[in-house]
Amino acid sequence: MEKFVYYAALYDYYQNLLTAKNAAIFSYYYEDNFSLQEIADLLGVSKSYIGASLKNTEKKLQDLEAKLHLYHIEEELNKCLESDDIEDIKKRINTLLKED
Repeated sequence: MEKFVYYAALYDYYQNLLTAKNAAIFSYYYEDNFSLQEIADLLGVSKSYIGASLKNTEKKLQDLEAKLHLYHIEEELNKCLESDDIEDIKKRINTLLKED
């Protein structure tokens, strides 16, 4: 379940950087909860093609997150919002600003 939540969050950030076909396959699987076979039948391709497409899309999402850090930044900012310690908040924000 954690994997689904993580990739769905990455997809929210980076879906516009995916091809339309990869985005559709990803959405069918992660958002609509279709099986690989259901997606294959819907698109008229093999189940193995769908599996490979999902693996490639997951890798692309991981690569984008490794470069852009949007998910990580939101997570850290949410932690700042939960904190009452202004020094902790400053420290977290400074760390975010200094990261590559």
